Amino acid sequence: MSIYVGNLSYDVTEEDLNSVFSKYGSVKRVQLPVDRETGRMRGFGFVELGDEANETSAIDALDGAEWMGRDLKVNKAKPRENRNNRRDSFSRSY
Repeated sequence: MSIYVGNLSYDVTEEDLNSVFSKYGSVKRVQLPVDRETGRMRGFGFVELGDEANETSAIDALDGAEWMGRDLKVNKAKPRENRNNRRDSFSRSY
């Protein structure tokens, strides 16, 4: 499982998130996506912890918490949409 962390400050680093989430268990991975055009962080990230019980504890404790001047949005990450399976709205079968 992965945790979605939204409404992040644009100044946050992977080390910052690792520090916060390590209080709830072993951090396996932190990812902060960046905008392709600008290279600037997009204001959200993903964290994976060692086990699901720790992830649930982190979500319960951090969702809505104020951090770096912002109220965090923390929940289970939804599976990524497979972009290759989207239908082209301009193609039709006749």
